[in-house]
Amino acid sequence: MTRKVCVVTGTRAEFGLLRWLMGEIQNHPLLELQVVATGMHLSPEFGSTYREIEEAGFHIDARVEMLLSSDTNTAVTKSMGLGVIGFADAYERLAPDIVVVLGDRFEIFAATSSAMIAGVPVAHLHGGETTEGAFDEAIRHSITKMSHLHFVAAEEYRRRVVQLGEHPDRVFNFGGMGIDAIKRIKLLNREELEHSLELRFGKKNLLVTFHPVTLEGGASSAAQMRELLAALDTLQDTTLIFTMPNADTGGRELSAMVREFAKTHPSAHVYTSLGQLRYFSCLAQIDGVVGNSSSGLAEAPSFNIGTVNIGDRQKGRLKANSVIDCAPDRESIKAALETLYSTGFQSTLAAVSNPYGNGGASEAIVKVLAEYPLDTIRKKQFYNLSANDFS
Repeated sequence: MTRKVCVVTGTRAEFGLLRWLMGEIQNHPLLELQVVATGMHLSPEFGSTYREIEEAGFHIDARVEMLLSSDTNTAVTKSMGLGVIGFADAYERLAPDIVVVLGDRFEIFAATSSAMIAGVPVAHLHGGETTEGAFDEAIRHSITKMSHLHFVAAEEYRRRVVQLGEHPDRVFNFGGMGIDAIKRIKLLNREELEHSLELRFGKKNLLVTFHPVTLEGGASSAAQMRELLAALDTLQDTTLIFTMPNADTGGRELSAMVREFAKTHPSAHVYTSLGQLRYFSCLAQIDGVVGNSSSGLAEAPSFNIGTVNIGDRQKGRLKANSVIDCAPDRESIKAALETLYSTGFQSTLAAVSNPYGNGGASEAIVKVLAEYPLDTIRKKQFYNLSANDFS
């Protein structure tokens, strides 16, 4: 009898990480893949990226509409409520044996909450991580407590999930999902990428992604974006590739600021969604990543390029030596960019290793999903740490 494995995805970046696992599930003789698309995937404003799921050869079994056309705190909270209702209906119809979720976004919190109430076991990917500058921090750890199997990206994160009371036998460290994608995908060459993006790379090239800093409020996020754009304004002979902020509180204001900047800067190019192929292809061609996206920490090191990591949004995550932390003010950002292009820093990049593993996570995870006994998995005992857990 096959197990129905329901994978939930709400953003283009998240699907990029889940894609190869979904393929492994789809091809496994003992598993049946179910796909639920939600959140930004279904929004024209964010590129209607559900099409990327279908173009990759996956059937979408359910669509959970939940995003309101506003990104205030109240609107995001209401979106979560709509999501809980929508997922309740989806799970009732699909009757999955286990739900697979990744990360820490509010869409995933809604999906996990509904699964918990429905009595459906949850497998959570990329738990145990910390991001002190965003409400994702609390959401991620809440999802951990509502989940039954845990697939983490590093040993430090495995220990943290156990510290939260999850039994070590249910916590697996198979490395980061992004490494799988990097190793499997065939990148576009420079000419193909320029044609696809409709741009010409310059003497210098940077990829910029700046998301809302949700624990610091919308005004702070806008102020930090203003400082970032002021620093970028001083660059010469530099092509800037902007990917747009996510749907968190204040994201629309940041998007408007980026578009206004691009109107007066011909070297700035703005994309609602690059998709994984073009995104990774960019990483192979550019000088560095600038902003506060987790990709600058999790994927960019595999391309031996530098990352200017701005502010506290990613504070607490594991970082390679290629990551330059800086405060969210223009002078600090300018200094970090100077470091990025310095001969001394550039000479260290060839030896950089990614702290999130070497790939192979998808194959390892699908084996657990197929073989782990689910009949008694719903009941969890709180695991109390012993001295051996710190050794």
